Amino acid sequence: MLVYPSGIDLSNSTLRYLSGLLRARRRERGTRWRRLTADRQALLALAHLRCGHTYAQLAAGFGIGLATVYRYIVEAVEVLAALAPTLQQAMTVAANKAFVILDGTLLHIDRIAADRPYYSGCEDDGRVVPAVA
Repeated sequence: MLVYPSGIDLSNSTLRYLSGLLRARRRERGTRWRRLTADRQALLALAHLRCGHTYAQLAAGFGIGLATVYRYIVEAVEVLAALAPTLQQAMTVAANKAFVILDGTLLHIDRIAADRPYYSGCEDDGRVVPAVA
């Protein structure tokens, strides 16, 4: 596999924030050694989350194994998820608002052997189908 330099359309402060969270997690767990620094782990996770790079691509680019890529991404997602409000907290905030906007973005899906574009929540003929009945 060929490896090339690439870019992510995120700010340096985003990288610093996530790497700070990962450093704190490592201190909390008493981790003594890792294959990548917290900064590189944060970059790896952001490349996956923002750009959709596969585990194999990230493993080749960062010079680590697939299992390590998986563990690093799971750890980063866990750290970020810990910051999110619980469903109960979100519902309490929503109940106190005049209105709430729910994002119903349709995402392009790559379907194998499909001749035309397909979007999440859409039938083959393009009709939008509600996610919840």
